[in-house]
Amino acid sequence: MANLLKLRLGVSDDPSAFQPSLNDCLEAMLKQADLLVHDMLSGLEAAAAPGNARRIPGFEQAGTQIAIEDMAANAQSVAATYRGELTRLVYEGGGKEQAHAEALRFEDLRLFEDDELDQSIEVARAQQEVSLAVDDVLPTLDALVSTLLGWRTIQPGLNPVRPEVFVRALQSCLSQHVPDASVRDFLIAPAAGLLGANLRRLYRELSDWLRSCGVEPAVPIGGRVHKGSGSSGKPAADSVSKTLLTLDRLRKLLAGDFDNKAPRQDFLYTMPASMAMLQEMKQVDALVNKLEKRPKAPAAPPPADMLAQAPPEQDQALPRLGLQLGQEVVRLMFDNLAQDKRLLPEFKRQLKTIEPGMLRLAELDSRFFSDRTHPARQFLDRITQRSLAFTSESDPGWQRFQATVEDSVRWLTSKVVDADTFGELIDHLQTQWAGQDEGLMQRREEAARALLHAEQRNLLAQKLAAEFMQQIEGLEVADFVSDFLRNSWAQVVAEAQLSCADGSDDPYGYRAMVDDMVWSIQKSTATRGRARRLVQMIPGLLAKLREGLDRIEYPPELTARFFNNLIAIHRAAVHEGRDAVSQAAADAAEAQESQFSDSAVDAVWLDEQEVAESGYVAEEAVAPEEPASPDAMEEEPAAQARAGDMRTGTWVELLVKDQWIRAQLTWASPHSTLFMFTSLAGSAHSMSRRTLDRLRAQGSIKIVAERNVVDEALDKVAKAALRNSLDGKA
Repeated sequence: MANLLKLRLGVSDDPSAFQPSLNDCLEAMLKQADLLVHDMLSGLEAAAAPGNARRIPGFEQAGTQIAIEDMAANAQSVAATYRGELTRLVYEGGGKEQAHAEALRFEDLRLFEDDELDQSIEVARAQQEVSLAVDDVLPTLDALVSTLLGWRTIQPGLNPVRPEVFVRALQSCLSQHVPDASVRDFLIAPAAGLLGANLRRLYRELSDWLRSCGVEPAVPIGGRVHKGSGSSGKPAADSVSKTLLTLDRLRKLLAGDFDNKAPRQDFLYTMPASMAMLQEMKQVDALVNKLEKRPKAPAAPPPADMLAQAPPEQDQALPRLGLQLGQEVVRLMFDNLAQDKRLLPEFKRQLKTIEPGMLRLAELDSRFFSDRTHPARQFLDRITQRSLAFTSESDPGWQRFQATVEDSVRWLTSKVVDADTFGELIDHLQTQWAGQDEGLMQRREEAARALLHAEQRNLLAQKLAAEFMQQIEGLEVADFVSDFLRNSWAQVVAEAQLSCADGSDDPYGYRAMVDDMVWSIQKSTATRGRARRLVQMIPGLLAKLREGLDRIEYPPELTARFFNNLIAIHRAAVHEGRDAVSQAAADAAEAQESQFSDSAVDAVWLDEQEVAESGYVAEEAVAPEEPASPDAMEEEPAAQARAGDMRTGTWVELLVKDQWIRAQLTWASPHSTLFMFTSLAGSAHSMSRRTLDRLRAQGSIKIVAERNVVDEALDKVAKAALRNSLDGKA
């Protein structure tokens, strides 16, 4: 396969003469799909052949041999299936679906069936095989493909030919050509290993070709490349891998399989799933009253045998294995939080003091693991998310925030730790924070109202602009007037409509005067009496225009430029072309180039007050910046979505006046045209969707956290369980 890629592309003696596009790159990879499949099938046949040194244990089973023989006999059909699925995934940017190993979420495990769990483990093992094979060459390709995608920083998660795409295509191909699910799950890992060996050579050749053609690699995020599937994630700590957890056990813990099945006498939150049914039957209140009146039995010590079930009289004790797994999940969750570089050291020390209380709670209440609304989970979410507002312990407000956390720790150590305690603690914290945030919330609401009004006006202005352009179609209208109507005057009319309480579509006559203005500047309207009518019309027309522009606080320099040109044309029209000086001025005005760019019509426009209230960053004010600083946080590949996919609550680092600040996306307009970020200090920074996308492409806005930090820590626990399942741990 060596050098086949270059030969098929027809690279000449001067490769730099050909500048490849992203599409050239994708086509080059897709052309090798058949070769990848045929080499993979040859390897599987060799591994199944009797007496072969490369024979894989288990391939001697009849079902596996038959499946390999059938695929080899229909190699062309298998290759066509693989090529078609790979093409679909590649041109979707890597596929809209997420592989199990890539998007493994702690919360989703309890929904897995046994066959889905087995399949997720085998697919993860297949991805592991490919990732290990290409680990040393993938970062280089990621950097080059990121450049072709238009990014200045490396975006591994956006690479449309990343390894998991090939594995997903393989999974789909096997599902069509290997009907037996157990055989299919057994074959996918060795097939992926064979695929990975050739994919490594293909990646290396493609990288060499792109560099030879003069493609410059993108800059690594944080100033360095992390190996391991090209991602920016850090290897798991040793404490994470040394665990009892497997996916199956973790799923059972989330499903409550290790819970004592007897109803808990002292804690309503651990009631079985039939509570929902009881609630529908209007029997909840009666059941709760009955449980509350029952005397509490003393807790019995856990049984000696890990797998022993608690007898009925010991219904306060959890089975030992479930107890150990629960403690392991909590410990690993706090270990992951302790390793999170986004959290400040002093805050981590406070988390460490909270851990014993969480361990005690988890022993008594397994709902902590399966319910994100559990008060203890909510408490951890609130304090960790709020801590992301600070990048240093010297930041304004840090000491005040830290004092509330320390107060919470004292609260927990002085009370019985249960869900009610955490619920009370959340209320207490919210009361403290509400007092601190009162002024911030008021400013945020005012800014949001201003931005919402601006979006409504801009959307309406776009519709009006289309109507105005249709109205003047076929008429002789100077370019500067056409630009004025579809940009400035459309905003004026839209603002007038929105500010009118009675619902009139033209409360001040701004829309109706468009006909008069267009008539006043057309040469073809030179009829008898036109000059006299213009003399009567022009003063009122100009006054009305100024009034409308003042209403939206239109920039004075643009207003002056427009009126100078308009008056020049009017003066020539009044003189009916007999004055050479005025006619020359009119001709020069009509020849004026557009004062708006082609994209200005769709650009979001705000007046001065709206800009001041929302801290608006205009698109024209955005200058190219250097890539993000090495000291700033490191983005996860999945966080590279475009602006419209950024969720409210996301924490970012934003480059403002050459300084990085930490801010949160607190508001997005209903049509996702405007976004507002605010810092805990109260400063607001809003921008249009186009500006946000541009800043992200430049590395001037970077994702700190799109999801709750606690959820991410638990997801890492689930991935640790997956690794243990891959390693075959009990």
